[in-house]
Amino acid sequence: MTKLTFVSLATPLWLALFCVSLQAQLPVGDTPGASEISPAIAKRLEAMEARIEQLEAELKKKTTANQPSLPSTLAGPEIGNAVASASAASTQEVQPPAPAVPAVDNITPFADYDWTWLNGNPRNHDVAYDSKFFTPEIRADITWNYDFNKPSDNSEGGSSELFRSNEIQLEQLGLGGDFHWDNVRARFMTQFGEYSTATIRNDPSTAKGQWDLADANRYLSEAYGGYHINWMHGLNIDAGIFMSYVGLFSYYNFDNWAYQPSYVSSNTPWFFQGIRIQMFPTHHLKIEPWIINGWQSYASSNSRKGLGGQIKWTPFPWLNILSNNYGLGHDDLYTPNRGRIHTDNSIEIKYFDHPERKGLDKMALSFTGDLGCEFGGGVSCHNDSNGHPKQSFVG
Repeated sequence: MTKLTFVSLATPLWLALFCVSLQAQLPVGDTPGASEISPAIAKRLEAMEARIEQLEAELKKKTTANQPSLPSTLAGPEIGNAVASASAASTQEVQPPAPAVPAVDNITPFADYDWTWLNGNPRNHDVAYDSKFFTPEIRADITWNYDFNKPSDNSEGGSSELFRSNEIQLEQLGLGGDFHWDNVRARFMTQFGEYSTATIRNDPSTAKGQWDLADANRYLSEAYGGYHINWMHGLNIDAGIFMSYVGLFSYYNFDNWAYQPSYVSSNTPWFFQGIRIQMFPTHHLKIEPWIINGWQSYASSNSRKGLGGQIKWTPFPWLNILSNNYGLGHDDLYTPNRGRIHTDNSIEIKYFDHPERKGLDKMALSFTGDLGCEFGGGVSCHNDSNGHPKQSFVG
């Protein structure tokens, strides 16, 4: 009796094993010749031979697919070189992708460049703490200066930043920050220390009327609330006490290039009380009108309010152009018909910038020009025919 064993074939090695197994199962003496194989067995052998050829073809295709593709122009030893090169390339370590460069913010005003070099701007690039609705801020300004005139009572005059000589004094302790919730915004900052006396003393408008505005505002350098409108690159409407930044210098000395500004800057307003509107047509341009009580005054010295505004333009990361203008207000206490006009214009240029250096990494310069005068109430911007004295300045 003839017994056949069928084996699933995958490689030529199994083909050899199949042949051995088939031969071993035939009875001794029954080994057939070509003419002795029955038609059924012959048919099965033909089917197996066809299957073997099919498996060999599939195995050949699989082996070829796993090899690197080569240009048809390569022949002889060049094929070996190409295969070796492909193998070496596949074994190279995959390099990690380069870190993505942070996207430049071209929407938020003045956010696309580093403006910490500007006079009047803080030097920090980030805040120490922030939350969804409040960003706190703490300032401490402790000073010591020496006057070679050696005043007997240690009092300094002619400055709005320095008040005592040869003494260690607290000029300002500021506690506050910024509120921000959806489109609602607000800010406050205290001024404990010498500012709470000197700044208030320099405003005579608080003497008008019955309410003690000097004590009401004494310990606040900033206090305003407002609303942000998503129009152009932003529109802010604020009301309260806010900084003026006339003459480049900030009221907070830590933010300035020098501790004592020029006397022209020192005699321009540090703050206003009223309404301001900040419009940003582009992220490099700010137009800021003011409707205020007067020239650095908590109250109105007379009945007429002051009008003014600021235009700030930063076309390049090394250039800042600023113009502040004021007029209309009657700011001399109990002199109702005397008006004041003032223009302050500045350019700041950064000509040295090497942030990789540990020491001196930035240098800049500024040019500032001021014009102003008072008119009416017995004075004029020039010597008029009525004999009114000229009351004007250029600085």
